[in-house]
Amino acid sequence: MDTKKIHIKSFGCQMNKLDSSLVTSALKGKGYLITDKAVEADIVLINTCSVRGHAEERVYSHLGHLKHLKKNKTGLIVGVIGCMAQRLGTELLEHEAVDIVAGPAQIAQIPELIRKTLLNKSKSISITEKIRTAKTKELNKELDNFEFTYDSDENHIHNQAFVRVMRGCNKFCSYCIVPLVRGPEVSRSPQAIMEQINKLSDSGVKQVTLLGQTINSYTYTESNKTYRLADLLEMASKIDGIKWIRFITSHPKNFDESILKAMAGLPKVCKYLHVPAQSGSDRILKAMNRGYTADEYLKLIEKAKQIVPNIAIASDFIVGFPDESDKDFQATVKLVKKAKYKNCFVFKYSPRPGTLTDKKLQDNIPEEIKKLRNMELLEVQNQISSEDNKKFLGRIVEVLVEGPSKKPHLNKAENKNNPQLIGRTATDHIVVFNGSESIAGEFAEVMITNTSALTLFGALNS
Repeated sequence: MDTKKIHIKSFGCQMNKLDSSLVTSALKGKGYLITDKAVEADIVLINTCSVRGHAEERVYSHLGHLKHLKKNKTGLIVGVIGCMAQRLGTELLEHEAVDIVAGPAQIAQIPELIRKTLLNKSKSISITEKIRTAKTKELNKELDNFEFTYDSDENHIHNQAFVRVMRGCNKFCSYCIVPLVRGPEVSRSPQAIMEQINKLSDSGVKQVTLLGQTINSYTYTESNKTYRLADLLEMASKIDGIKWIRFITSHPKNFDESILKAMAGLPKVCKYLHVPAQSGSDRILKAMNRGYTADEYLKLIEKAKQIVPNIAIASDFIVGFPDESDKDFQATVKLVKKAKYKNCFVFKYSPRPGTLTDKKLQDNIPEEIKKLRNMELLEVQNQISSEDNKKFLGRIVEVLVEGPSKKPHLNKAENKNNPQLIGRTATDHIVVFNGSESIAGEFAEVMITNTSALTLFGALNS
């Protein structure tokens, strides 16, 4: 068989980035070549997200382009994988451009699905029929083996890797489709997780990010001992070679104080907490089925700042949720001002088929109002971030260098022809500076000379 070229396009969260990286490594191991251009590919895979309608619209736009590409490229195979594949199943397979459909739990099967499609010239689908049914031990073992074998930094930022510690979600926020496309919570064994981190460390990885849809729910019982996230952080901290440990994303409900104590007491654990609030209105939080009040959430933020000095906290918010009044929105603004986040991500509400909100509530906030609230909340946060970042002026910070920034040409001439690089601090602050590309994946010290709401600017501390 001639060597086939594969192009992978990925949308969505860090879970999807990890899935795409694993699939890429697996396909390379089977002898496929990876290309950045769909027009050069024999097989195109789109790893999809279903959290917002816009993400799915972008997938359909890509499929429209690929349908035209197929007319001029006989034999081109198109696969749709991930959350959207699980949600739509056979409906996607009926699309003129699509040959393969595979859900998140079937990523280990993708190389075989491609092989069969190439051989038989027929469409194929592999999804979970009853998504809320617990996965079999065999499937969990298959996924664990896939993670261990193919996780690396090869398809990610140099010397950084994601490690999935749990799959699925049991929170059932009324607006969220994740439990319906990724299934129930399953925590991986600490042994499997540590074996994976040890392997990554041996390969040169310096930072691992532990992933879970609601990672503070991690629970695994073995030999009369129950392991929680704080235990994983402590175990990972003992692995030589790993210098920084991150974890995302946390849910505010029933947040275990032991996690904060681990952050405070373990030097390798980055003092960064991503804990989405989603709204500052108790009425809206109840409609969202979030399980806490705004006051309870703020008390968690206050406790985190007390236990973990200099902690940086980020959050997510949804604006334009059904029936959200101006009073509800102003309650969210008030919460953001009180919490004083490092940064926050703001999204306009998007109804998701099958969720409780979509079934029971009308999407009745005009798009223009959603846009205005989105912009206002971002501006409030930008003012907070802009003022807070000034504390870094004149300070030397340690960063893990990721590589060239989006504008590598900036300040290149006056910096010995070195491009502009980007790195992140342990608190996830973005830092740009000029330096040799050879230090990508390494730690460096940077003197901060200027700041903005989103970025710290500086020079290598020689």
